[in-house]
Amino acid sequence: MTNQRIQQKTIVITGASGGLGEKIAYACAKNGANLVLLARSISKLEKIKTGIEAAWPVHCDVRAFDVSGHEKIPGVFEEIYREHGNIDVLVNNAGFGVFDEVRDIRMEDVRGMFDVNVLGLIACTKAVVPHMQKMRAGHIINIASQAAKMATPKSSVYAASKFAVLGFTNSLRMEMSRFGVYVTAVNPGPIATNFFTIADKSGTYMKNIEKLMLNPEKLAEKITDVMFTSRREINAPQWMNAGSVLHTLFPGLVERLGRNAFFKK
Repeated sequence: MTNQRIQQKTIVITGASGGLGEKIAYACAKNGANLVLLARSISKLEKIKTGIEAAWPVHCDVRAFDVSGHEKIPGVFEEIYREHGNIDVLVNNAGFGVFDEVRDIRMEDVRGMFDVNVLGLIACTKAVVPHMQKMRAGHIINIASQAAKMATPKSSVYAASKFAVLGFTNSLRMEMSRFGVYVTAVNPGPIATNFFTIADKSGTYMKNIEKLMLNPEKLAEKITDVMFTSRREINAPQWMNAGSVLHTLFPGLVERLGRNAFFKK
């Protein structure tokens, strides 16, 4: 399926050097969008740029970018606006997780997750909001998590950061609706990417759920397909989202029945 709405549009993707961000970049390029890819590893971004421009007639700009450097974010986005004229879609994809029980987690990791997952996302969003409001057009897509809907053991801080992302996104959606700007939350379960090399150093959680992991290419296509539509959320997989809904309705029952599964991290 081709999303003609994004042809020749400028799409900025954070955390684009691998995983879901990289797959979103390919899906957008395939649909004719021009790209600005941001991540810490410029060498990885350069390889992606080369592949994209060889495969599709689009422009791909890449920049070294650390989402935790909040004070530098406004300047980076000002440069993008000067060079590209506009940002039509912002995909806030950068993020990471560390799975530890509260007694074991390092405060360095706590600060890191909130610096990237929450504060960096908000700073990037703040950099595009005035422009999109002025143009009365645009789309902001925030990659949250199913953990934003139902927290489980060993992911308390990661879940807290994603709860913050989802709450921010829901409020932002209402604010931006007055200006014709779309806001979408993406709430995926575990994705088959390198996310777990940091989040799950023991490898046990990944082994336990390997068969249940989402395909990042298929998820990227879903995200690209909803660009410039009023889609409120993308939830995947559906069975996990159903579990989140049940938890909202019957939290005690779900936590009691799911106890053994929750501790598989």
